[in-house]
Amino acid sequence: MSSTPANPRLPRMIDVRKFAQQGIHLAGDVPVSGMERLAAESLNSDQATVAAVLEFGVDEERHRLIRGTADCSVQVTCQRCLEPVEVALHADINLAIVWDEEKAKQLVKSLDPLIVGEGPADLYAIIEDELLLELPIASYHDHDCIAQTSFGEEVEDTGAKSSNPFQVLEQLKGSPKS
Repeated sequence: MSSTPANPRLPRMIDVRKFAQQGIHLAGDVPVSGMERLAAESLNSDQATVAAVLEFGVDEERHRLIRGTADCSVQVTCQRCLEPVEVALHADINLAIVWDEEKAKQLVKSLDPLIVGEGPADLYAIIEDELLLELPIASYHDHDCIAQTSFGEEVEDTGAKSSNPFQVLEQLKGSPKS
């Protein structure tokens, strides 16, 4: 029984303009531990790996492009029970490489600008930006989980509606509501 070899690790620093001119295709992994903002922002563990597939090229309007996908499964904190929950992230990457803000404003709406100066660009940061945009605002388990109260007591989250808090006053008044 042969094991499937791991995807190669993508290079961190690349010349995105040269890659676009040459029509380079990259497929490989990026460690989440190499994405400091993503790992520090919201993840419980930086042991995940991002699988990325990127196509560099030039379109009919002579825009240098990066197109592809980035997928990973990360562990974040459930906002109900404060326990770890697995979240799948999928980013569709559709970037046009530009020199400055002026060129970015001239792009069609279907392309997001990637402003890059001279020299190499950080590929991990490019992928990380796209994944940060895909993180949910709040993460929850798919199933009911135990919610923690502010006093540390566990409360079963059943989704059932609680009784009317004014029901006691209604009984004291002695006249049931019609």
